[in-house]
Amino acid sequence: MQEIKQPSKKPLIFYYIVTLLIVMVLNMTLFPTVLQQRVQDVTYDQFMSMTYDKNVGQVEIEGDEITFTDKDNQNIYRTTKTDDPDLTQRLYDSGAVFQEIDTQPGMLTSLLVGWVLPLLPFLLIGYFLNRRMKKAMGGADGMMFGMGGGGSGAKMYVPSSTGIRFADVAGEDEAKELLGEIVDFLHDPDKYRAIGATLPKGALLVGPPGTGKTLLAKAVAGEANVPFFSIAGSEFVEMFVGRGAAKVRDLFKQANEKAPCIIFIDEIDTIGKKRDGQFSGGNDEREQTLNQLLTEMDGFDGSKGVVVLAATNRPDSLDPALLRPGRFDRRIPVELPDLQGRIDILKVHAKKIRLAEDVDFEPIAKTAAGASGAELANIVNEAALRAVRAGRQYATQEDLQESVEVVIAGYQKKSRVLSDQEKRIVAYHEVGHALVAALQSHSAPVQKITIIPRTSGALGYTLQVDDGDHFLMSKEELLNKIATYTGGRAAEELVFHSVTTGASNDIEQATKLARAMISQYGMSDEFGFVALQTVTNQYLGGDASLACSPETQALMDKKVTELVEEQHRKALTILKEHEGKLHQLAGYLYQHETITGKEFMDILERQEPPEAEA
Repeated sequence: MQEIKQPSKKPLIFYYIVTLLIVMVLNMTLFPTVLQQRVQDVTYDQFMSMTYDKNVGQVEIEGDEITFTDKDNQNIYRTTKTDDPDLTQRLYDSGAVFQEIDTQPGMLTSLLVGWVLPLLPFLLIGYFLNRRMKKAMGGADGMMFGMGGGGSGAKMYVPSSTGIRFADVAGEDEAKELLGEIVDFLHDPDKYRAIGATLPKGALLVGPPGTGKTLLAKAVAGEANVPFFSIAGSEFVEMFVGRGAAKVRDLFKQANEKAPCIIFIDEIDTIGKKRDGQFSGGNDEREQTLNQLLTEMDGFDGSKGVVVLAATNRPDSLDPALLRPGRFDRRIPVELPDLQGRIDILKVHAKKIRLAEDVDFEPIAKTAAGASGAELANIVNEAALRAVRAGRQYATQEDLQESVEVVIAGYQKKSRVLSDQEKRIVAYHEVGHALVAALQSHSAPVQKITIIPRTSGALGYTLQVDDGDHFLMSKEELLNKIATYTGGRAAEELVFHSVTTGASNDIEQATKLARAMISQYGMSDEFGFVALQTVTNQYLGGDASLACSPETQALMDKKVTELVEEQHRKALTILKEHEGKLHQLAGYLYQHETITGKEFMDILERQEPPEAEA
């Protein structure tokens, strides 16, 4: 799809401010001399001569200054009075009239000449510029100072030979199947009209960040070969009340003119949040924008072929009126890819770089369990960058494997040098995790152990990789996982008879898992099949909120502590029973800094004396 770039334009208020500044400068410099009637200074002798000639019309005497006009009141003169006791009588004899003389023009004249006339050309220019801008925006409505509806701001894409197709989207077969029906309807609407079916007005793509919701929407437009309007929900939010609603009207107006077409609203939760009574009456900008969106979706003719797609990772926060049939008829989940999906995604992105012929994507996909499509794309790119740093012309299996660890734990922090004592503690800590995991029957196999510090802050880590995807976890698996978390601290206690701060993240993860077992999964005898907390924003990490009394919460905290401590004792028991292997593995890791899962299992199953001890 190729984006049609609209000419950049400044709001009209910019031009009006410039015009105002120009007029003010003119009023301060040029116009005072134009507006003010010129007063000519003359000598007292000239004044007396005009008096004798009876050529004085009006006279004003103020202090020592005499202001007067000629007989026709055309010119104004000014002179300085001298000691002349007969002045008043001579003026009466000459026919002069004593009267106040106004040297300034009238207020209306001043306003007209000083402000209206200079502004008139600029107003006319602004009027014609505004009309041309409205035509360039497709006839969008506008108001003075740019505060009107203006354009919707949507980016419009048109079909092209290099557009995104479904083949460019991997790992989301179910979502592509559901969206494929919309594409088929846009291609052959008569087939559906013959049976009385109507095109779904809207489809809501929900899922975690980075799973390809926006990419899927563009692929639908590419497959359907129709115009594609893309806009973010935040672009509807404006400072002035009513502008967001005007943008919605303009967006649907343009879509109706280009029908059949597709409208895509990214992050729709920005304007589609539930109306929960927290709005300020009926004047809230976001509420007006949402109401306009509801009206437009309910009012436009679906037979024209206008489809509204929207994406969000917070579906639980959307207004129910937005989700009812007739608006967003379909809710399409775009979840994290499974093992085969990760393999397919890696293959799609690997086409963009040069790879070694023996690269196997399956172990990479297994190691990257839980990664989104965007993270997998980053893994492939990191592998290519690593190959360039090494001076190679292609990326290898090792590059891909290392790039997974870069995404998970960060780059190796070579500038951080551990002391010998800290290095020994970290070695025992990581081997404690690996040994407890390997000696339990319901734990994932150990893939790699390293004590090289990473930029994420980790001084080392133990990588476990399941053989395949698991969607359910038993109580035994969860308990063993908690025991594995406590294995690092248990090794420190057993060997050094002391503890360090290195187990802070382990403690956090073990506590979180134990609390979930009791409060969400119903895996405790005391509370049984009762949910004690609810989870919201499941696609954004999940925010848990307790739904129980303070007494129950105190009891639950006690049970969480007991559960974690029980698994901690279990880990200590396992390590005491295999203390010799603990020293042997820690010594090997201390010397080599990194060992693979195969090396770990070879040492664990070997019966000969340890190669080296730390």
